[in-house]
Amino acid sequence: MTSFLRPSILRRASLRSLTLHPWQVGLSVLGIALGVAVVLAVDLANTTARDAFALFADTIAGRATHVIVGGPSGVPEDVYRRLRVELGVRPSAPVVERDVSAPAYPGVAFHLLGVDPFAEPPFRSLGNPETPGGLRPLAILLTRPNSVLVARDTARRLRIAAGDDLVIRVGIAHRRLTVVGELTPADELSAQAFESLLLTDIATAQELLSMGGRLSRIDLIVAPGAAARETLARIGAVLPAGVDVVSARARADAVEQLTRAFRVNLSALSLLALVVGLFLVYNAMTFSVVQRRELFGVLRALGVGRREVFILVLGEALAIGIVATLLGVGLGIVLGHGLVRLVARTINDLYATITVSSLAVSPGALARAVALGIAGTVVAAIAPALEATVTSPRAVLARSVIERRARRAAPRLGLLGVVTVGAGWGILRMPGGGMPAAYAGLFAFLLGAALLTPVATILLVAGIRAVAGRALGMPARMAAGAVVQTLSRTSVALAALTIAVAATVGIGIMIQSFRETVVRWLEASLQADVYVSSPSLVSNRPDATLDPALAARLVSAPGVAHANRLRAVRVPSPGGAVQLVALDADARGYRGFRLKAGNANTLRDDLAAGAVVVSEPFAYRRHLDVGSRVRLRTDRGEHDFAVAAVYYDYGSSEGTVLMSRAVYDRLWDDREISSLGLYAAPGVDVEALVASLRARAGADADVLIRSNRALRTASLAVFDRTFAVTIVLRHLATIVAFLGVLSALTALVLERSREVAILRAQGFTPREVWRLVTGQTAVMGLVAGVLAIPVGIGLALVLVFVINQRSFGWTLELEVPARVLAQAVLLSVGAAVLAGLYPARRLSRLGLPEALRGE
Repeated sequence: MTSFLRPSILRRASLRSLTLHPWQVGLSVLGIALGVAVVLAVDLANTTARDAFALFADTIAGRATHVIVGGPSGVPEDVYRRLRVELGVRPSAPVVERDVSAPAYPGVAFHLLGVDPFAEPPFRSLGNPETPGGLRPLAILLTRPNSVLVARDTARRLRIAAGDDLVIRVGIAHRRLTVVGELTPADELSAQAFESLLLTDIATAQELLSMGGRLSRIDLIVAPGAAARETLARIGAVLPAGVDVVSARARADAVEQLTRAFRVNLSALSLLALVVGLFLVYNAMTFSVVQRRELFGVLRALGVGRREVFILVLGEALAIGIVATLLGVGLGIVLGHGLVRLVARTINDLYATITVSSLAVSPGALARAVALGIAGTVVAAIAPALEATVTSPRAVLARSVIERRARRAAPRLGLLGVVTVGAGWGILRMPGGGMPAAYAGLFAFLLGAALLTPVATILLVAGIRAVAGRALGMPARMAAGAVVQTLSRTSVALAALTIAVAATVGIGIMIQSFRETVVRWLEASLQADVYVSSPSLVSNRPDATLDPALAARLVSAPGVAHANRLRAVRVPSPGGAVQLVALDADARGYRGFRLKAGNANTLRDDLAAGAVVVSEPFAYRRHLDVGSRVRLRTDRGEHDFAVAAVYYDYGSSEGTVLMSRAVYDRLWDDREISSLGLYAAPGVDVEALVASLRARAGADADVLIRSNRALRTASLAVFDRTFAVTIVLRHLATIVAFLGVLSALTALVLERSREVAILRAQGFTPREVWRLVTGQTAVMGLVAGVLAIPVGIGLALVLVFVINQRSFGWTLELEVPARVLAQAVLLSVGAAVLAGLYPARRLSRLGLPEALRGE
């Protein structure tokens, strides 16, 4: 063949092939697009949630380089005076702040920020405050009681106008504010940072939050250089016990660090959908090569080189990858708008309050999605491209060559799969391996399982064929045998479906194991009959306090035999802020602790003596055990506490330190109560006691009074919300696999048309052909479902005992419910049968003359 004619002929042959099989190409494009869309959506949702918090934190922190912080009671106001007057530290600004809510706007979290207008200019640029009549807004804040400025976009979204009253909830108290103007941001970025911000003067904020004489923090600007260390040392020397100066960036990074494991887990699960999509690419390109074996044979016989055939196949994959990736980017942005709300809600439930009003589409996320989609498509097509080049022209022209090679290669692939699974297990067992090693081991395990699919299919189909043949006769034997006879085409589709269904099994077992572990933990730890707390903006952290008079009324109510008092606060430590719980309880209050290490019989005495117990996540993150010491900054100075025990806790991935309330009262000046646990007197009905306590609290009291059962139900509702994103990703991965099976079976229409025509010529009716094809798809689904069970259980073991442990420090109890396994098999068979309906209809209506023409 003349060399200058080859490129033109090859391009035309490639274009003709793609246009002759639009369904196959379309399904491949859609499968890859969905995989890219899932990865991009999760990336955008994670990035938006992270950036929303970081942007807000940076805006609130402003240009501060360091921050003076205190314990539960805050920073004494006198510290600020000493800094300004005695030390002459002028670039300093007092701040009072807290997240609050408003009963009129449920689900909206406001951030109340109290500042000193005269000290603010070096620190924060709060836009252009606007008030009616052109009055100076800062002057209004200083002269009008309980006045606030509201972020412009927040005011318009919630329809709040200047002059309106805004009632906020602080703990259980309601405070009435007057909106005197809007904070108008300078640009769109500032608008996002100001979202839900309420600005007032510091005296008003202190009054609203009952923080007379105390500050939340003091911002500092310390010039870099040699003098910085000396300045910080001078500041530290005048700070009272329990107050410390820390880097502003370190405080802003704290929540980002807490949420990192959650975001990394979501990203890894999203990649699973893309991996299944890449199986689909490999599947589609393999079919493309098989369908054109005669063409490649002719081209090779006419002198077309292997390199040219290789470039041809990769070029087709590149074209498919570009189109699919562009479509996936669009779908990912649409999907991201839904996922970002789920991600933000989970972060609000577990970590901190953030406000996300819209999806931020970052160029970096788009670039990563495009690179993954296109590069992954090309890489997945390399093996089929090599397949088209390594066979001699004569062998390519032989119909049975590829199937014989596929069956001969199955044992070798199976051996490689065993080695790959073993390598993955070895990576998972590596001492000191972090999250990257865990995910590398996980994906090695999944790859090994995919490589084992062909040989496992041969073995399973042999058993299915024997059983089905005896029960249903020759058509059933033919349907089962066809799966192995076309192994080169069915094995990849089976691998994709197996991995996707295994993902549903593994994630389902992990969620069920987690849920059952939490249920048992709640049953053991919730010992009181009734629980009383203030509404909290973060579901798993009581960040508000109870009114002392109300607490006293409830504790002394008729029918209450005993009360446990709990105080939950964040206190500083050399290693960062620590969640501290102080418990005032009798022996019954300590029965709920399930210890991982330590002596339960001496626990109460150890706490009374000044020791602490730490939760399993806290011990894991800080490498602590019984006998270790925890250093905390108290109002009496730094203090070391001996660790008496490590207890199981699933309420916080950050971890918790628990001590006796008596010890807490000796070392801190805080006397607030976060929640109460009330025990009913003998013979008192719990639900009746709850009703009487609510009546005693009063209709206006904004306080949560719940029975033991109601609190367990509410806790499990929060748990279920946190896994909403995971469940969505599991379903999306299954949809991608379904498209893979549909693509494979649609391609089989062309491959088996002559075979089916011969059967029709020998007397097979359209109904029998339909049964034959649907029987084959059912067998494929059954094989994939059966293979998915051990793979899914293996995946669950990795998720439960490696990924969760390294991400959050939790030890979960494995639960393998038969329901999840049965659902997996039904899902696999159902997906395969549904995917086979169109090919079965197409084959049953096949015209004999057209199909037999090539014979």
